[in-house]
Parts: sequence; C-alpha cells; structure tokens
Amino acid sequence: MTPSSPPSTELPLVKPGPGPAVWADPARLAAFESWLAPLVDRFALAPSTLRAASADASFRRYLRIDSGVHGTLVVMDAPPPKEDVRPFVDVARRIAAAGLHGPVVHAADETQGFLLLEDLGQQLYLEALDGADASRADALMREAIAALVQWQQRVPYTGLPAYAGSKLHDGLALFPTWCVEREFGIAWSAAQRQTWQGVCDALVAGMDAQARVAVHRDWMPRNLMVSTPNPAILDFQDAAVGPVAYDMASLIRDAFISWDEEREIDWSVRYWEAARRAGVPVPDDFGDFWRALEWCGLQRHLRVLGVFCRLKHRDGKPRYSSDLPRFFAYATKVALRYRVLEPLVALIEPMSGMKTQTAFSLR
Repeated sequence: MTPSSPPSTELPLVKPGPGPAVWADPARLAAFESWLAPLVDRFALAPSTLRAASADASFRRYLRIDSGVHGTLVVMDAPPPKEDVRPFVDVARRIAAAGLHGPVVHAADETQGFLLLEDLGQQLYLEALDGADASRADALMREAIAALVQWQQRVPYTGLPAYAGSKLHDGLALFPTWCVEREFGIAWSAAQRQTWQGVCDALVAGMDAQARVAVHRDWMPRNLMVSTPNPAILDFQDAAVGPVAYDMASLIRDAFISWDEEREIDWSVRYWEAARRAGVPVPDDFGDFWRALEWCGLQRHLRVLGVFCRLKHRDGKPRYSSDLPRFFAYATKVALRYRVLEPLVALIEPMSGMKTQTAFSLR
C-alpha cells in the first residue's frame, strides 16, 4: 500500500527557490555581506549566484550559493533575537561525532545568526516516499530506522534541554488556545477543561515514565534527506532529552504522509528489535513499547494541531492547516484504544467530524 500524497506545504529545506535572494532589511543585508566577504576566496564562492532555497515554519530561511570547492553550499539566515543558531551548531557537532550524516558547518557567526553549511542534496524523504512502491518505501524506512537507533545509541544528551514535564504540558496547551478557540471558535466549559487536563496529565505522566535518550523531536520524512550515506539529517536544532519512543512515533505517524497500521507495526518491531540489540533502553515487551509510541504520538499530534493553527492565524502560513484532518484521525484512533485517554474523543469530535472520516479515507 502506498502512502497518501502530502498536501502542498511551505518549501522544505532543499526545494529549489523561486529566484534571487531578497533582503527586506538593508541592515541585515549589510551585515550578511560583511560576514560573507572573507569567505568568498576561502570557499571559492560566487555571491552573484545567491538564491532562495527555502523557508520553514520558523523565522529561519535558507539560501543556496555556488562554490568552486563544494559545488553548492547553503547559507542559513536566522535573525536574532528571533532565532538562535547555537543549538544547531552544537547538535551538528554531536551528529558528526556519532558517525551520522548531518550538514558540515563550514563557517558560523553565532552572534549575527549566519551559517555556511554543506548542501545535503535535493530530495527529501517525503518526496521519495510519495508514490514509492512497497520495496522502495521499505528500504528507505529501514535506513531511517537504522540511523535512529544509531542516533539514540551514540548522540550524547548531556547538556541538551529536557523534553518532559512542564515542557510537554506547554506543547499540549497550544491545542486549546490555537486549534479549539482560534481555529474553531469553541469555548470549553469548566467540565471540559477538567477533562482535557486529565488527559494531559495522563499523557505527560506516561511519557515521563519512559527511559530517556537524545530525541531529535522531528525525526520525520520532511527532515530526512535521500543521500549517501543515507539518510542525511535536517532540522535538528530542537534536539532534547526525552522519551525513547518519541522519535519513532514521529517517523511512522508523520504530519504529511500516512501509512496503514500493518506497516507501522512492522517498522516499529524492526526498530524495537534493533534498539534492544544496540542497548537502547526500550521496554522488554513490544506491547509496552507500542503503547509508549502511541502515547508519544498523541501528545505530538495534539501539539502540532495547535502549532499548525498558530502558523495560520499568527504567522500567516495557512497551508499547514490543510493537514488538520490527518491529525484528528491519528488522535481519535489512539484515544479510543486506551480507557484513560478515551474522554478526549468527545472533546475533539465537534472539530473533527467529517474531517476525521476524510483523513481515514486517505489511508
């Protein structure tokens, strides 16, 4: 079974840009040109070739530039104080030390928010998986799983922020604020808010009970690149210390592509077996791991429902909201399986309705 086709989204990191780089702030342009000047000879850069590569859901953007040494390189423009490139640089070094494939940071101005990065290529996993036959999809996903096990085994989490407790609650709080109230105009009663709090408390307690590893937090097809060695890893600046099942949930229950549950379980079993062999602290029983994965996925999907609605209403990026039905479908399916989570269904049903049915039909 092939995955459902992803909807149109904001440009991913490596999508060819529409044209030359545009600078809205002359002072930002002047700072960039001053930073780039000493790098031109060192990397045989051609400043006239600077062009847009992509933007993402943050304030970062990426530019591509030709290099006589490396073919092409990528510039990250992350204006402070809205963005901080130091976590990106830190995690990039951890990835390299772990023997994984992430972008080499050739030059960095952490104060001004400029990085010169290795260009990891042109094809995202998301694009490669869309319409791929079963054999090709399986091969790509197995390589992503092997890389995830290596990440969890070798990337040190000392010094990374904790993704637990209040941080998990903060993410869940985006759902009632931006999805329930802002997107759908629904005001919950005191009893409904109490029900919501009970579901959140159960989810967070379950996730906090899991073993801790370094988590990418967005180990998904849009952040993995088809490359040699495969995969290359993108968008890792939010890495943290978190639940062992979280990244696997991100991979198989993605924002932009869905799979039938038979394949989800097959890939999860393969991951679980490989993780146990590698000494990653997954539960001894696969059923316990699957429950942990589903709970991580539900917390993630509720948070992302809030994030996507915030992108629409606060940041003027409405395209992400076209995937709300997929997340309502994920959330409904998981909530119905666990008694303590089942009260969530009545809360989201007024918003999902036919949208949930539409999302299930995509699968």
